[in-house]
Amino acid sequence: MSHLLTMTLSDLRQRIRDKSVLLFAFVVPLALMGVFNLIFGTSQDLDLQPVTVAVSTPADDPLASVVPDVLDGLDETDGGVAVTVLELPSDEVSEAVDDGRAALGIEVPAGFGAAVSEGEDVAVTVSEGESSVETAIALSVVDGALARLHAQSVTVGAAAAAGVPPDELEAVAAEVASGGPAFTVVPGEAATQQLSPAAALVAGQTGLFLLFTVSFGVLGLIEERQNGTLARLRSMPMASWLIVAAKALVSFVLGIVATTVLLTVGGAMFDVDFGSPVPVGVIVVSVVLAATSVMFLVVRVARTAEQASVAASIVALVLGIGGGAFTPISASGALGTLLDLNPIAAFMRGLGITSGGGGLTDITVPVMIMLGFAVVMVVLSRVIPDRGVVS
Repeated sequence: MSHLLTMTLSDLRQRIRDKSVLLFAFVVPLALMGVFNLIFGTSQDLDLQPVTVAVSTPADDPLASVVPDVLDGLDETDGGVAVTVLELPSDEVSEAVDDGRAALGIEVPAGFGAAVSEGEDVAVTVSEGESSVETAIALSVVDGALARLHAQSVTVGAAAAAGVPPDELEAVAAEVASGGPAFTVVPGEAATQQLSPAAALVAGQTGLFLLFTVSFGVLGLIEERQNGTLARLRSMPMASWLIVAAKALVSFVLGIVATTVLLTVGGAMFDVDFGSPVPVGVIVVSVVLAATSVMFLVVRVARTAEQASVAASIVALVLGIGGGAFTPISASGALGTLLDLNPIAAFMRGLGITSGGGGLTDITVPVMIMLGFAVVMVVLSRVIPDRGVVS
């Protein structure tokens, strides 16, 4: 085992001196995360601006007064929109929107309350200036209030037709006007396999560049062959598999260090937490094993360092993008199953579980997918004809 340790340490020293390793393992992914952080980091929280709404309602119409009342009820301190209600005569509402005094105008016609009480159709005129999220919220609130009034009139009419005593109709109307839905909403937890957008970005970039990082160790076999040192190593009094094992250990160590650093630094940049260190560590080890195994398959089919580098880049991009390194990808059927078996997708799914509080028993499926992927790649690397690199 002394030969294995010596070769591993020697290769690690060479890789650490290689600026390409440092670039692809740390600099480039962290730089991309920083750029994405600048672009998307402040877009998670929507900053709602105050909005002015011009409202015209007929005098002495209690039902029409519902419109300005619900707009006044929007309170920015409760996460809503700060709405200023500008009450104007009906002929000045559109003018207020046109000259910019109001972003939204609402005209409630005369006879509104009587029409609603009789269950008749009535049109509320809306004038909208420049469309915005704030005006859309205000319109939605008003639309909901008007829908509730309509439901109230329909319910009262149906109750009267059904023979409800007149002295109880007022109570029925009040219940419809103020009551909530006839069901109970119980707060729950989001799916435990889903990462937040920021966490998904960090995990995706980490998984993508992990594939580039581990390639530097394993692809060193081709460099050893081209430099003539592989033949000398094989002539030494030691088992030839130790040479391959040393390259695998180099990739494994580089992958573990790079993945740990990227998750830690990326999590700090985006203020995300991936969960307990122990299950996260198991996920990291599993994905590094899966990524390293792919590179052994590349080594078997590549004759030159250039071929191996191109093939490794293609594999990294296909697995990374297919696994959701940049944006989530969903599919059904056979394609969906194939995407689920992607080790990068399993890596992100596992981190989604741990970020939601999951433990070791909860990450069994993604871990088994990554380890199973590694076993399949190792078996394939022994079945595919060797092109003279791996013994």
